Amino acid sequence: MSTSRLLLAALVLAVTTSSLSAQQWTRFRGPNGSGIAPAADIPSAPQPSDFNWKVKLPGLGHSSPSIWGNRVFLMSADPDSGLRYVLCLDAQTGKTIWQKEFAAGASHLHSKSSYASCSPAVDDMHLYVAWADDEQTILMALNHDGETSWRIDLGPWVSQHGFGTSPIVLDDKVIISLMQLGDEGKLRGRPIGKSRLVAFDRKTGERVWEVERESDVAAYSVPCLYEGKDGQKMLICNSSAHGIAGHDPETGKQLWSEKVFNMRSVSSPVVAGNLVLGSSGSGGGGNTISAVDPNGGEPKLVWKMARQASYVPTPVAYEGKLFVWYDKGIVSCLDAATGKVLGQKRIGGNYYGSPVLVGDRLFCISEEGSLVVVSADTNLEVLGETSLGEGSESTPSISDGVMYLRTYSHLMSLGGK
Repeated sequence: MSTSRLLLAALVLAVTTSSLSAQQWTRFRGPNGSGIAPAADIPSAPQPSDFNWKVKLPGLGHSSPSIWGNRVFLMSADPDSGLRYVLCLDAQTGKTIWQKEFAAGASHLHSKSSYASCSPAVDDMHLYVAWADDEQTILMALNHDGETSWRIDLGPWVSQHGFGTSPIVLDDKVIISLMQLGDEGKLRGRPIGKSRLVAFDRKTGERVWEVERESDVAAYSVPCLYEGKDGQKMLICNSSAHGIAGHDPETGKQLWSEKVFNMRSVSSPVVAGNLVLGSSGSGGGGNTISAVDPNGGEPKLVWKMARQASYVPTPVAYEGKLFVWYDKGIVSCLDAATGKVLGQKRIGGNYYGSPVLVGDRLFCISEEGSLVVVSADTNLEVLGETSLGEGSESTPSISDGVMYLRTYSHLMSLGGK
């Protein structure tokens, strides 16, 4: 083959690989947990004909789908026995390609939680799923045909509200944050949970590193990657005990922490320019969002939002703005660098899933089961509100211009036509 043809072939392969990668939604809230997808033909006020399919799932759950190629992966669970389901569906038809069942013990849950509140991570080799009960915490890798490649028991899970963190894939590693209850008195004498951050070889399941972390109340933040001004990469982890912290992704070593939280951390960290953000709060209020600049040798708190700050929903940062979707139905647009509120609108409803940005629109599903769409600007115009027929505490997923919406017991595909 001539040199020119070789170069052309390499270019085509690079473009194809890049396009394929851009179409994947490989973890909770998509690429680096940003919750951002390119503009797509997804209606703001969809009619029944706009849905490609809707399928009934076994059991119940809050797990958001992860997508690789033409396969959609998610978890569900029997609400009585705790039996976990891992599912693979055809993205075009919704047909179940395979379904695996794994026995697990029933355990105490918060009334808003489920036995399948974790979202899977996926790469070219494996699907990675996690769940826990009072006796075990399981991290498992299955190949794309549903066969188990490796399985690890990380020991008991100790919390007041059940398990809810999700794994991520970073380079050659699978990483999971296990922040457990550290106050023995709160669970009537049960052992204190062993909080740590753990990385495994994604191919073999061998432990690459493990770092112990302080315990407080259980935290459910899913880590993301941040690159500092000096080019140093940091794994960002939020927890009630550490606040916002940066770790070396190769060794797990904590590089810095800024203890900006005084309550539970449920939402996941977000990168906004040079800042990293996280929230803390409670079901009774007192929520805050904090923005930390980790550059310059010492991390520093840049700003804090204390009114209409979200507790469970993770914000979206885009083009210098931060969009905050408050649990009780108020959406705010902030200047990401200063925290100044540029716009705010009450839309109603209750929210436990997180918003995602598609082009210039924000999509979020209410607990009542309404898909609410808001313009991603200072006007925050409500563009549509559509009932999905069942409640939801899940976050939408987007791949190849199609949105996947999970209610308690159904999954549906929207748009892309």
